[in-house]
Amino acid sequence: MEPESLCNLLQLPKEVDPPAQEELPQGGKKRYLPPTSKKDPKFEELQKVLMEWINGTLLPEHIVVRSLEEDMFDGLILHHLFQKLAALKLEAEEIALTTVSQRRKLAVVLEAVNRSLQVEEQQAKWSVETIFGKDLLATLHLLVALAKHFQPDLLLPANVQVEVITVESTKSGLKSEKSVEQLTECSTDKDQPPKDVFDELFKLAPEKVSAVKEAIMDFVNQKLDCLGLSVQNLDTQFADGVILLLLIGQLEGFFLHLKEFYLTPNSPVEMLHNVTLALELLKDNGLLSYPISPEDIVDKDSKSTLRVLYALFSKHKLKANADGTAHSTSS
Repeated sequence: MEPESLCNLLQLPKEVDPPAQEELPQGGKKRYLPPTSKKDPKFEELQKVLMEWINGTLLPEHIVVRSLEEDMFDGLILHHLFQKLAALKLEAEEIALTTVSQRRKLAVVLEAVNRSLQVEEQQAKWSVETIFGKDLLATLHLLVALAKHFQPDLLLPANVQVEVITVESTKSGLKSEKSVEQLTECSTDKDQPPKDVFDELFKLAPEKVSAVKEAIMDFVNQKLDCLGLSVQNLDTQFADGVILLLLIGQLEGFFLHLKEFYLTPNSPVEMLHNVTLALELLKDNGLLSYPISPEDIVDKDSKSTLRVLYALFSKHKLKANADGTAHSTSS
C-alpha cells in the first residue's frame, strides 16, 4: 500500500491528534485507532465480553476492570488473572508503584504467559512495550489468546477486525498507512450459540411471553411458599441472586451456608457474586444447556432470567407432571 498523507489518513479526527514528529524517533512507529474503529459495534462488544470475563473470573478477589487500556497496562490485574487461570503462583512483586517496578512486574507476567501459551516472544502480538504503552490492540490480542487457551467455550464476537493507522517517522517526515487488524476468527456454524425456545418465543410469539411468565411464577411461588417468600416480578426479583439461590437450594436439595453468598447484597459486585454462584450450581447439575451471562441476570434481562427459571421448571414441574401421569396410568 502506498503511504498516504497523515491528514488524509486520519481525516483530522477531533478525538486523535496526529503526533508531532519529535514525539517519534526517526524510524519509530506508532499505531492509532481512528474514531470509526473505536466505535465499531463488534469492536466494542469484544471489549465488553472480555471485561465481563475478567470481572467474573476475578470476582472472588473483588477486582473490577472498567477500562482495558487503563487497568491492564501495569501488570497488576494481568498478574491476578493469569494466576487464577493457570492455577499457579508467579514469583512477582505483588505491589509495584514505580514505573520501573511496574515494567519489571509486567515483564515477569508476560514471560510466564508466553510460556504457558507456547508463544515465542518474537511471534507474540503483544510485548512489554505495547502493553505498558496502553496499546489497546496489543492488549486485546493478549486477552483473546488467554481466553481461547484457558476458556475456549467463551463466546467471543466472531470476525472482529478494525482499521488501524500506522505512523512512521522518516527522514522526510511522518508517513502513514492504513491496515486492517484481525482480532478474532471468522465464525463457523458450530461457533454460534444454539437457538432455544425463548429465541423463538420472543421473536415469533411475543404475546405469549406473559403466559409463560405466569406459569413459571406460579411454579416458583409454590416452591418458595414454605420459606415464606413470594415473587411478583420475575425480571426484577431475581437480579440480586438471593431468591434464585434459595429456590435452587429448595429444588436441588442444596444447603448454602450464609457465608457463601450475600443475603442482603449492597452492590452490583455482591449481586454478581450471588448470580454467578447460582449459575455454577445449575451448570454443575447439568441444567444449563444455553450459555447465560450472570451480568445479564443482574441487568434484569428478561430472556436470560426466563432461561434460568425454565431450566428448573422443566426439570421439576414437568418431571412431577410426568411422574403423576405415570402413577395414574399404573393405578
